[in-house]
Amino acid sequence: MTTEPTHPPRRPRGVYLLPNLFTTAALFCGFYAIIAALQGRFEPAAVAVFVAMVLDGLDGRVARLTHTESEFGAEYDSMADLVSFGLAPALIMYEWSLGATVGMGPFLSKLGWLAAFFYTVMAALRLARFNVQHGSTDKRYFIGLPSPSAAAIVSGTVWFGTDLGFSGTQLLWPAMVITVGAGALMFSKILYFSFKQVNLNQRVPFASALLVVLTLVVISIDPPKVLFSGFLLYVLSGPVLFLVRLRQRARRRAKAPNEPADPK
Repeated sequence: MTTEPTHPPRRPRGVYLLPNLFTTAALFCGFYAIIAALQGRFEPAAVAVFVAMVLDGLDGRVARLTHTESEFGAEYDSMADLVSFGLAPALIMYEWSLGATVGMGPFLSKLGWLAAFFYTVMAALRLARFNVQHGSTDKRYFIGLPSPSAAAIVSGTVWFGTDLGFSGTQLLWPAMVITVGAGALMFSKILYFSFKQVNLNQRVPFASALLVVLTLVVISIDPPKVLFSGFLLYVLSGPVLFLVRLRQRARRRAKAPNEPADPK
């Protein structure tokens, strides 16, 4: 009796269109932000990064809601994130402020592009680490500052400063600190709330819907100031919670030797 040869299962060809359209739109926003920054149009460049953030948040949720998740989509999303939240914010900040270091001497003249490059590399490492650790970490937290939030604080600084009438040269050193600090926080092991426990598929109290509307109203009053302030609080929440946990751990260690031994 002969047995028929078994063939390996064929992998389905093609890609899911809907979630990848959102990813492509986010990538387009990142590319547009770079072009706008090179033309000296810093406000629309910063706004484009924030639009990319919204689209980046939608592509994953659309993929989960429509059951169209794939490895291709995940890899494509990471590449788009590197452009929109790694390269674009660094270039916007360099064109707006960090480039002013050129001509300041043999050492200082390099600080600007080195700070922008440092941010870009940290974003790439952050995304690579996220892909490797995806599915093996606590979903309630991000390890390190998420790259969209880092892009928001860097691009938000440009938008906020431009809205107040400051030039990049006037805010050179604060911009340098923000760029390097955001890059360092991305690759750190500081935990940040992920808000992934929020389930959009279930019913929520009416007050939750009212809160969303109220948030949109507050943002619309003065987008540069409100968005920058909101993301600044989120960026600072990680180090603050880290210090709180560190202090609690030190207290537990201090109390441990003074605790009476368990009777046998």
